Amino acid sequence: MKRPLQLLLASTLLFSNAFAETKSDCKCSPEQFSKAFTSVAKTASPAVVFIKVQGAPEERDLFGSQGGAPQSPFDQFGDDFFNRFFGAQPNGGRGKPTPQLSQGSGFLVTADGYVLTNAHVIKGAEKITVVFHDGRELDATVIGTDLHTDVAVVKVEGKNFPFLPLGDSEKMDPGEWVIAIGSPFQLEATVTVGVISAKGRQNLRINDLEDFIQTDAAINPGNSGGPLINLSCEVIGINTAIVSRSGGYMGIGFAIPSNMARNIMSQIIDKGAVTRGYLGISLQPVDKDIAEAFNLDRPEGALVSEVIKDSPADKAGVKQGDIILEYNKIPVRTMGGFRNEISLMEPGTTINLKINRKGQIIMVPVKLGTANDKQLASGGIVGKLGMEVDNLTPEVATQLGYNSNEQGVVITKIKPGSPAATAGLRPGFIVLAINHKKVINVGEFNDVMNESAKTKRALFLIRQGNVVRFYPVKIE
Repeated sequence: MKRPLQLLLASTLLFSNAFAETKSDCKCSPEQFSKAFTSVAKTASPAVVFIKVQGAPEERDLFGSQGGAPQSPFDQFGDDFFNRFFGAQPNGGRGKPTPQLSQGSGFLVTADGYVLTNAHVIKGAEKITVVFHDGRELDATVIGTDLHTDVAVVKVEGKNFPFLPLGDSEKMDPGEWVIAIGSPFQLEATVTVGVISAKGRQNLRINDLEDFIQTDAAINPGNSGGPLINLSCEVIGINTAIVSRSGGYMGIGFAIPSNMARNIMSQIIDKGAVTRGYLGISLQPVDKDIAEAFNLDRPEGALVSEVIKDSPADKAGVKQGDIILEYNKIPVRTMGGFRNEISLMEPGTTINLKINRKGQIIMVPVKLGTANDKQLASGGIVGKLGMEVDNLTPEVATQLGYNSNEQGVVITKIKPGSPAATAGLRPGFIVLAINHKKVINVGEFNDVMNESAKTKRALFLIRQGNVVRFYPVKIE
């Protein structure tokens, strides 16, 4: 019975001796080390904000579902697994509808008032209030959201705001110290410290596109959208989700990498929407059994299980059964990582695939297309109108009673009392043209709407069933 204790003591003594041997190499004292965290917290806290969101009492989407406070996609687990940090206060479904309230965190990224947060924090927002470290409260407008990565950009009017620079998340390694700042349980400017536990966490079913940084820095409901900061006072992640069976901190949290957030933010601010590279293939991992079946020396790359007809991959000559080993000389280590990298590339970019085809190594250049995967337009000028639109797929067109080859952009959501609602626009309407310019996808829709901002008016050509008519809308 004494032996385990002896082993523990021996291990402790060995660790102590090792520490003593390396202590002389330490570049700073414990006090100096502590001051490093203090300095980061003092510098960063003024740029971290508390976000209060008020949603519409009733907000119906394309298929009639009722909106309001956003719900976690992990309710199915029944044990608060992968909790979001909403802190929502739902109406309960009875009596007079009341505004839906939720809250989260965010942080300023520019001196002129751009704020990064999570898309789920502001989803369904009717009014957004940003509360600053010094107690000031300012109204914010949505610039744009990307539901696939859960990144959102909002803006407050003003100048010379304190802000945080985005660092390079790729340069961070497991074991490095990080600091989380946010408003857990509405306790503003809360600072917690931990390390990066792991990188590249995928297949968690939190977002469509995942490459999470895992951390043990304490984060709780209300931290969502807040920054994860390195000791150089750079944001290296946006805190997004936790693993919890109690609703609170259990040592595992996830943050969206800053490099991914930077890409999405730039597209939202510059273009008003997010476009993604598109290959047009389905993949499956190469495990030991697949490797043996394809006579590979070891499991590597990703197996092409399907090639979509007339897709960029199909046109370039990619075949079913090909094993993609590299893209642009970068090894394909995981399917999720490969998919993420392709989706973050600009449509029209040419990538070079290194492929193992029946034992022969070949190079296949592919010019990426544009992904047609719910590129929601909900911010900027479109957000001011109080509407959201999406690309019209054959499936949605058929479901709405139109021909499968119908072209246009479908209205998916209208906010009650908004300019779009006042003009008579409704979910399910098909936008054929704006200001006499034909629109067949969200990208074209956003381009025309941004042009319309100059005149403060937009003339929509709408199809509703068999009727086509014009709807003039004022842009406030």
